[in-house]
Amino acid sequence: MADKRDYYEVLGVQKGATDAEIKKAYRQVAKKYHPDMNPGDKEAEAKFKEASEAYEVLSDSEKRAKYDQFGHAAFDPNGGGYGAGGFDFNMGDMGDVFGDIFGDIFGAGRTSSKRGHGPMKGANVKTSIRIKFEEAVFGVEKEIELPLKDECPTCNGSGARPGSQPETCTKCGGKGQVVFTQQSLFGMVRNVQTCPDCSGTGKVIKNKCTECAGTGYVKKKKKIQIAVPAGIDNGQSIRIRDKGEPGTNGGGRGDLLVTVMVDRHPIFQRQEYDLYSTEPISFTQAALGATIDINTIDGPMAYTIKPGTQTDTKVRLKGKGVPTLRNKNVRGDHFVTLVVQVPDKLTEEQKSILSEYDKTIGGNAGGARKGFEEGEKPSFGLKDHKKKGFGKKK
Repeated sequence: MADKRDYYEVLGVQKGATDAEIKKAYRQVAKKYHPDMNPGDKEAEAKFKEASEAYEVLSDSEKRAKYDQFGHAAFDPNGGGYGAGGFDFNMGDMGDVFGDIFGDIFGAGRTSSKRGHGPMKGANVKTSIRIKFEEAVFGVEKEIELPLKDECPTCNGSGARPGSQPETCTKCGGKGQVVFTQQSLFGMVRNVQTCPDCSGTGKVIKNKCTECAGTGYVKKKKKIQIAVPAGIDNGQSIRIRDKGEPGTNGGGRGDLLVTVMVDRHPIFQRQEYDLYSTEPISFTQAALGATIDINTIDGPMAYTIKPGTQTDTKVRLKGKGVPTLRNKNVRGDHFVTLVVQVPDKLTEEQKSILSEYDKTIGGNAGGARKGFEEGEKPSFGLKDHKKKGFGKKK
């Protein structure tokens, strides 16, 4: 026993490892050193045996407790310790466990006894719908039509031709599973597979229904109502329980998964539950102040602009954003950027008025224009602005 490596070291896990961690570690070692993966390699075969022995002990709570207390001496018939009665390493006792692991590694067909003949839920169905921006914000009811399996009206879901009945499968005796043993390095390994003759149903249909070809189901177009919740965003999905494909052996229907695609809005942009937009205002409104109507997702909203408002001023409209999915009464905010529109077409009278205004604030628009025409470098009134403190960092 002195030459044996520590079982935890063999599997590469800590002493306090969980059962799941031990199983995962053994799965990796077994796959690496399995004789089928390393034909003729005696060293790999020895490591595989060592790992399998370690796993049989550590995967059994009683054996593991003995090993943690006494080490390898627990299973040494000559050691005189707790395990003096000896330890018979027999893979036959672990057939289901090892069969499960090797089935995962090599694709072998061990099927859990909980599957096969028992009820199985039907497959989920995926689809998508497109809705308007406003519908995503406030929610909407939609109706879609999908081709889904339904019970065959001719055979009432049995799959057998009218006047006949499915028969008990002779291969599995109606259990839906077959058991076979396989010789391994450590003895016989017991495996359980879904019966290939009845596909796990336990029944064989000799006279199949001509309407459904023995499946028991036919495709039908079904109309389904979908309640799209307020606040849903582009790309999110809605799960509708029990609206998917039918199950087998009495299992329930699967679910319907609907992905929502939201159209863009010409004015509003969305970021999580907040909305963003821009609102144009005139030069006069910005300078003198005014009450304007701002476009919101709820409709126009009166807002008072302060005199002297600069372009790109941002306004926050609290609670005017998108309702949250958890509580439709709680909404995000709407952020509006005010953009001053500079007129690009002016009458002579308007130009004259603006020129007079410019003179009253110490501007030099006329002199700048004249100097530019004569080839001089225009100042655009920067000297005057500096004198008055404009352009300085605050």
